[in-house]
Amino acid sequence: MILPKANRLTAEQLAEISRIVEDFGCRIQPIVGAVRTIYAIVGDEREELMIDRLEGLGYIDRVDKIQSPHKLMDRRSDLATHRITVGGITLGTELLIIAGQCTIDPKNPQLFYETAQAVKEAGAQVLRGGVWKPRTNPYAFQGDVKSLDILLEAHRRTGLPVDAEVMDEQQLKLALDAGVHMLQIGARNALNYSLLRAAGRAVAERDTVVLLKRSLHMGPLNEFISAAEYIVSFGNPNILLCPRGTSPTLDGYRNHPDESITPLLKEKTWAPVVVDPSHSVGKATYVPACALAAVAYGADGLCIEAHVSPSQGIGDDPKQALTPAALALTIRQAKQIWTLRHPVKVP
Repeated sequence: MILPKANRLTAEQLAEISRIVEDFGCRIQPIVGAVRTIYAIVGDEREELMIDRLEGLGYIDRVDKIQSPHKLMDRRSDLATHRITVGGITLGTELLIIAGQCTIDPKNPQLFYETAQAVKEAGAQVLRGGVWKPRTNPYAFQGDVKSLDILLEAHRRTGLPVDAEVMDEQQLKLALDAGVHMLQIGARNALNYSLLRAAGRAVAERDTVVLLKRSLHMGPLNEFISAAEYIVSFGNPNILLCPRGTSPTLDGYRNHPDESITPLLKEKTWAPVVVDPSHSVGKATYVPACALAAVAYGADGLCIEAHVSPSQGIGDDPKQALTPAALALTIRQAKQIWTLRHPVKVP
């Protein structure tokens, strides 16, 4: 990890350090932050001669060697100072709330527009809406590209940035071209390394945020963090880690709730943690308790399914979406817990 003395290198300086590391079989990957750019050495960065040559350049402050399977995502990396802002919220300074329907019904767009306004009034800062849906049953509703227009129209009406899940490169391109602000990589694709690479390449020159969900199989934490590394390694560090319940299921819940991994993730990585209690427990009655527990564990945000009229919803909404009133109450209580965990420091 190369840190220049200035906020970023000139084109000539970047070319010079690239030539140096290429002599040792490595390459440079710039990681553009809000304030400064750092330069990751992709390859074996332990070669002392290479380090000496880099540190001998007058415009280089230092070269940090991080021995980790995910050296960009590691909390010791220089990305630890990176801050992600979305919906007017800087993660870590205020609780982020993402809310909206599991699935947008293309036959009834008005329900989504009403939901969008309702979640905004309840206190959400980002609007979620399922355009394409991964389904276990091949005959179940899989989503509709027409819903992408509905999602963006809701953004225009409310001003809320929008979050949509993508499952392949075609959907990825459609979502980005349409102006989606947050891409969601779901649990079924969380270890689809081709898609992770494609997402990383696609957002490398953008300020798009990627919400990466944990895979279904209760994989190790390092596996989860390394999946995020695939995306960040292309240059965009705007990544959110999203525990959403895992397998095997716990009797009575949709999945095995895993919000308790939040402090474990924070011991390993700087990335904000945004918990999805809706898919974790799978029933609206249990969602508020799971959401509050997540904040108590240290989550930086919540991703909650909500619907202005759950019984009229499709997909998972009838069973796990909160009403606007329940969402508003959950957000108020979650913010109270957030305040307890982040007391105002008196000078």
